[in-house]
Amino acid sequence: MRGQLQEAAATFAGGQDALEGILLGLVDDVDRAVREPLEIFPVCHHSPASALAMARRLREKQPKVVYLELCEDMAPLLTELRNCKLPVAVQSFATEIDGFPAEWSPLSVVAPITEASAEYQAIAYALDTPGVELVLVDRSSDHVFQWDARGEQHERTDQAADPDAPPAEEEAALHGDAVGVDIGDLRPRFAELEEHLLRHGRVRHWSEWWHQYVELPLGDSDHDTYRQVMFLIGSLFRRLAPGDPHRVRVDEDRERYMWTRMREHRAATGVDPADCLYVCGAFHAASRVEEFGIEGADTFEISPRSATKWQHGLIPSSHAAIEAQFGLAAGSVSIAATVWAKNVKRTRVQPYRLEGQAGTKKSRAKKKAVAAAPPVPEIEAADRLTGFLQQPPVLDALDEAELRGWSVDVVRAARRNGYLASTADAIAVFETSILLAGMRDRAKPTPYDFQDAAVTCIEKDAVPGRRDVRRIVEIMMGGDRVGQVGYESLPPLARDVHYRLAPLQLPLEKRGVQRALLDIAGRPELEACSDVLWMLRRLLPHGAARPIMGERKLGERSIQESWDLALGTHQRALIELGYEGVSIEQVLEQRLRRTAYAPTATAATVLEAVEDATLYLGSRRLADELGSHALTVLAAERSVDGAPEVLRRVRRLLAYYRTSEPVLPPWIESFVKAGYAHYCTLLPVAFTDEDATVRQVAAMLGFLFSMESLALSLGCDRTQLELAVGQSHPEDPSKTALLWAAQTHLGTLPRAELRSRCDELLGNPLVVPSYPRYLSGFVHALEPVPGLTDFVVEAVSNAFGRLPDPVLLPWLPTLITTLRKDGADLAPLLIREAGRIFPGRLAALDEWVPPWLAQPVVDAARRGGRTGGGAGGGAAHAKRSTLLVAHPQTCDALAGLLGYDGAWASADPGADAGSGTGSGTGGGGAVLVGRHPETAAALGALLGG
Repeated sequence: MRGQLQEAAATFAGGQDALEGILLGLVDDVDRAVREPLEIFPVCHHSPASALAMARRLREKQPKVVYLELCEDMAPLLTELRNCKLPVAVQSFATEIDGFPAEWSPLSVVAPITEASAEYQAIAYALDTPGVELVLVDRSSDHVFQWDARGEQHERTDQAADPDAPPAEEEAALHGDAVGVDIGDLRPRFAELEEHLLRHGRVRHWSEWWHQYVELPLGDSDHDTYRQVMFLIGSLFRRLAPGDPHRVRVDEDRERYMWTRMREHRAATGVDPADCLYVCGAFHAASRVEEFGIEGADTFEISPRSATKWQHGLIPSSHAAIEAQFGLAAGSVSIAATVWAKNVKRTRVQPYRLEGQAGTKKSRAKKKAVAAAPPVPEIEAADRLTGFLQQPPVLDALDEAELRGWSVDVVRAARRNGYLASTADAIAVFETSILLAGMRDRAKPTPYDFQDAAVTCIEKDAVPGRRDVRRIVEIMMGGDRVGQVGYESLPPLARDVHYRLAPLQLPLEKRGVQRALLDIAGRPELEACSDVLWMLRRLLPHGAARPIMGERKLGERSIQESWDLALGTHQRALIELGYEGVSIEQVLEQRLRRTAYAPTATAATVLEAVEDATLYLGSRRLADELGSHALTVLAAERSVDGAPEVLRRVRRLLAYYRTSEPVLPPWIESFVKAGYAHYCTLLPVAFTDEDATVRQVAAMLGFLFSMESLALSLGCDRTQLELAVGQSHPEDPSKTALLWAAQTHLGTLPRAELRSRCDELLGNPLVVPSYPRYLSGFVHALEPVPGLTDFVVEAVSNAFGRLPDPVLLPWLPTLITTLRKDGADLAPLLIREAGRIFPGRLAALDEWVPPWLAQPVVDAARRGGRTGGGAGGGAAHAKRSTLLVAHPQTCDALAGLLGYDGAWASADPGADAGSGTGSGTGGGGAVLVGRHPETAAALGALLGG
């Protein structure tokens, strides 16, 4: 082969150059790997040919030590594979990181394992064969992040993926953002080379090329041919890879790491290299580092691990998750599983399966060891490789029965999914598959040819919501098989959750949504299940535990609840909770502390943590601790961004503590006292700050006004609030209206003057365009001053009645969106007040007079009563006298309270003053009415006097 490649280089390149070095280097790499005394078994990730060759070689060689390219810290978990349903992934997980940037958290590394993979065959053989040791020699999970730059662990995607492929389902996200570690990362890293292979191979993506030109030919090859072909492919891809210094260094360091670990193990155990088998990816098998081989140099120093605390476990995986993480074509892993089952049946090779593996039967007896085959001479091995590469494609007879069955099954599945498919379509799919295989120079239609034919013949149009034919073919070929972790292999937290939810009597380990009905009033023991479900809803992703009926608020508990549970579907998330603690209460407490003490935490987020601690954990200790921390965070804030949320949560907590406990907790009293002084200090700046919104300033005023009585009882000074309002000088119209509302609440701005200011704004043509912004301020003022609701209704009504249409109509959408976004909780106040003021029937609207329009009559009566002059004033005075004479009891009682004791004088000025009680307006009642005529005038106006 060396001479043939040298002649080819001279022929095609015209002389000795780099091409000759590459071609001859391939032979050198293969020769070096074959001569190594410790047998190297190159594999490709999730390759049925590799798995079949591995099972065959293990039964022939019966090695005593199996070195496997897998993270060395994952070794203790491999025995737990017996309790799982494949595919699953071995995971290393870390939330408490030390030595890595904080933004990387959480760190996660997964190694997916399927039955049609060489690593599973090696694991099953080593664990079920007595006297065999399995040694993982690849870098640890900690070194994965030490060596790889963040964001570069897996940049590869399938370049030629179908653009019309459906979006990935939830199974494709089972691995999350974890870094994938696989055995046999065998794919060209030279983009031009991959494009060349795809174009000349007449395929769409790399998975199809590998299946057609490597997977199928190697399925029937002998052991030596298989090894040398895989060595050759790995060397080719390695030598034609672009010279990325970082990636080359990581690859070579991995190889140095693995050979160093193997030499350390051999030195400690003294095992014979002939009794060992080294399983690694073909890319790393053709290595050129100095540490290669059992006689390699011991110059590589393994760096120590960081102080990061790693947790390990098994998580469910799926074919779609593996394809998405490792850049494989959709459906390729399912097709590989189908090919694996077919190869096992065809070759009658008995694969290794773990005893007790889910879905398998226990073997009756151990298989007897097969004598190792005699070593093949090197020249014969080279001749086998040369012959394999030179032989033409074998024209297999078309397996018509298999293709016919596929065609019938896909039509049946298409009809179940709403397609108008018939027998004619099955015939068309059958013939088109043969036609496509012939056009692509294939001796036999592959599953990919059949998939293209089915799409062409059946999917004549795309209907929204209908499952496409490509997906139907994938399901028919095996579907997206999803693994499951057994109960015994779950972490303690997950098992505790299943145990505590056992009274629900539901198979929670199954995938899909299950409905749970909780009659807590009839079965009080279900209240504990309710507590667990609410905590799971807080901790797990959306959809894992979703309440349909029932809610949980401070001070409220439902007597009946209904839940949709999908714990089996979200098993990975539940398992990862087990990495953080031994119970969900512990995990929730840790997360609340982490949120509250985070550098970016605000007073609002800390108060939310306090509320969650009370709501889900019922922990007064944790709530008091976080509440005291909220006081510290609030004192350090210099902005008012979180004021609305702080106001909402403090009000809710105060209402809860006032109704459930005899006294308020000390922390919330201190929080109110400190918050009162804090917001008084920030108020003048917030009124003039352009970044502070009206809603935020209104929330500050709401805190100050609603907490004022409590703050004053705790020793605060109201003068501080009055000074803060007096020092506020906003320029924005909405904030100006908000300031007027605050002054009205404090008593420094009478309502009559506030009404006159609004009238002046409507009467000024220069200010009319900005009047809607004043109204927005008044609407937000309902938060701190709800007593102005009637005035806001009056202001809005006057605006609708007096504003011109060019100003009013463009402003209406703004008013509606503002109320929906910022004033959703304030709109009911306006609606109720408007319903109280406005008439309930349309017929009464014509005669209806708004209360604010009748108010000037009362004011005129007041002015007349005070002056006492004029005919109008005398008439009003006479009406008041008549009213007081008719109803003297109220005036007598009020006069008695104020210390007046006198008799009533005659209503007639000329009558005798002492004519008796009820006959005049003299004495104490007269003095009182004379000093305070407004009360009598208002009462007379209300009674129509």
